[in-house]
Amino acid sequence: MLVLAHGFAGSARNFRPQVRALRGSWRVRTYDARGHARSEAPADPGAYDLPAMVGDLERVMGPEQGEPAVVGGLSMGAAVALQLALARPERVRALVLAAWPADRDAAGARAFGVTFADAIDREGLEAAGETHVWGPRSGLDAAGARLVRQGFLEHPPHALSAILRGVLASLPSTAELVARLAEVRAPVLLIAGEEDAPALEASRALAAGLPEARCEVIPDAGHVVNLARPGAFNAVLREFLDGLGGP
Repeated sequence: MLVLAHGFAGSARNFRPQVRALRGSWRVRTYDARGHARSEAPADPGAYDLPAMVGDLERVMGPEQGEPAVVGGLSMGAAVALQLALARPERVRALVLAAWPADRDAAGARAFGVTFADAIDREGLEAAGETHVWGPRSGLDAAGARLVRQGFLEHPPHALSAILRGVLASLPSTAELVARLAEVRAPVLLIAGEEDAPALEASRALAAGLPEARCEVIPDAGHVVNLARPGAFNAVLREFLDGLGGP
């Protein structure tokens, strides 16, 4: 089984190209993270933190007595997947970490999360998203910006704000993870878009600290690498999965 966790302000739909590509060979589970799309969005800001996200991912995997799964994700989802592997290594057969979140020190991560969350609280999703997600500085083309905007606006504002403060602002940097990376004995595939410099740099640094990791770069792709170049992404993913010996 392959379980995939989407990124911030994404949804399970982001992995449709991968579900289609692997149909018939792998059982793929995707889900909407708490505070996103069809999932519950608790009013309590304290309901949104990294341990809660990890717990949700583990519940999607099913009972503990089941076979270990290949677990992966994009950006925030990749960080959640790695935290699960560190907390419950017996449940993880292999990891697929795409578009690893840009490396920031604690102060930088906190400042970004709080600034973005404040903009959502003060100006609403539309204005905050224009500034921080799909606007002129995003590097997205017009079609890509429309798709990102459409997906972003379907989520409850209070939930995205709480996730920025409680999850993204507290993600450990690669430097903070280094001491524990050797604990991850499962094979790891890191995938980054060639045009996503922050994620590419962070992915390479992470791969250097993982015992069984390799980093693949997808040409002409940005942060949402699995949607930007689904064919190339799926080919790399399938090769990795085939190397595990099948589902």
